Amino acid sequence: MLLAVSSFAQTIVNTEDGKIKGYSKNEIQIFKGVPFAAPPIGKLRWQAPQPVNKWNTIKDCSSFSASPVQNPPVPFYCWTEEFIAKSEPISEDCLYLNVWTKSLSKKEKLPVFVWIYGGGLVSGSANCDIYDGEEMAKKGVVFVSINYRVGIMGFMAHPELTKNSGHNSSGNYGFLDQIAALQWIKNNISAFGGDPSNVTIAGQSAGAFSVNALIASPLAKGLFHKAILQSGGLLSNRLQQTLTEAEKQGEKIMALAKCKSLDDMRNLPADQLQGLSNDPRVGRFGVTLDGYVLPINLLDHFKAGNHNDVPCIAGWVTGDGSFLGDSNMSVEDYKKEATDKYGLRANAYLDIFPCANTDDVKAMKRRQTLIGFAALPAHLLAKYNTKPVYLYEVAHVPPDKPSFPNYGAFHTSDVPYTLHTLHKWQRPWQQWDKELEEAMSSYWLNFAKTGIPENNKYTKWIAHNDQNGGVFIIGDNIQNDESKFKKEFDFFEFDYK
Repeated sequence: MLLAVSSFAQTIVNTEDGKIKGYSKNEIQIFKGVPFAAPPIGKLRWQAPQPVNKWNTIKDCSSFSASPVQNPPVPFYCWTEEFIAKSEPISEDCLYLNVWTKSLSKKEKLPVFVWIYGGGLVSGSANCDIYDGEEMAKKGVVFVSINYRVGIMGFMAHPELTKNSGHNSSGNYGFLDQIAALQWIKNNISAFGGDPSNVTIAGQSAGAFSVNALIASPLAKGLFHKAILQSGGLLSNRLQQTLTEAEKQGEKIMALAKCKSLDDMRNLPADQLQGLSNDPRVGRFGVTLDGYVLPINLLDHFKAGNHNDVPCIAGWVTGDGSFLGDSNMSVEDYKKEATDKYGLRANAYLDIFPCANTDDVKAMKRRQTLIGFAALPAHLLAKYNTKPVYLYEVAHVPPDKPSFPNYGAFHTSDVPYTLHTLHKWQRPWQQWDKELEEAMSSYWLNFAKTGIPENNKYTKWIAHNDQNGGVFIIGDNIQNDESKFKKEFDFFEFDYK
């Protein structure tokens, strides 16, 4: 009984905003639901995150905060409950972060690992089971997971918002939340044993898009020192819109809401707005090239070297090519599309992506989806970064779950391996899964510590560049592949010159 009590002993830390109380478990100090910004409610809806109101008492930070406003989280397709935000609470009052650390000494100066969740910028939460930070903290980093606004609350733009912003832009509030969390980390993480001068940001899917946005954003300069992008990137022009396009989307949803002003919109219940945002006429909320949070021309920004140039890991899983769905295009339409799109280059395209039947078409379309979604953005990042960029592909397929379809190396399946959270995912794990979890999390951890993803037990990971074109393959074996997607990168890079 005494052991049980001591394993959850209360821990108190003094932050710049006030004292917080967490708990201790397995020699790790854990703090959940730490506020890093004021609740974005009322007049603060669709505004940049504002400072926290300081407190004089000791704030209890022993449980997760609410997840951001989104559709009800339910398992679907390959994503079981371990990958999904808790069903409740869900609230606009969601700007909180969580910390796991093995030391509260300012002298410790542990590397800081910041996790940004995925969910298409329309869903997600830091409270997902597979994002637990205990095991990573045991291995010598301060692990931080953050919440940010998503969907209509996080990414709606509107002319009235632009006019009143003070910087002639709107939208991207979710990215501003992430920047506010990083600023909080810079100001407070030393009290948790962390080193504010050694911060790695990491994320998967929309989290990887977010990491790419932070690499691009002048507002995030100096707030992080390394970056990890798992399955996603912005440099192939996905999920992007101009400010004008984003403002028109905001006007459209205001009309659907039958509101005449932003004040009217701010008076509507959050769940009503969320429901309206599901109307297919509205379109998808996402990345706005607003000239403030993000440059108007992202690729030119990187070509000019104006981004936050830090060492990076960037990669994908083989299932990234299929999670957006299969193509039902005929062979004839496939070849016509190639001619219409690439003209004189169509034959070269069909040599790289050949097809003789509809199964070939599906396979080629999956490969192109994977390349456009994650591989090409990673390659372009390496091309314009002066610091090393390490590319990888995860080909390992998790073991089958009884009475559940086999989705292969599906989108997000790499995360429990990299964050050492297989124990949070109910599968009949085999010895190689456990060895791979240890290997992948070690590569990630050593990168966070030193900027080099090294592991003395396995192959040396060679950085990707135009000369060697290397991609680190993580499957039944771990090895470098210098030819992976080289022809594909050379072909598609033509459109980005």
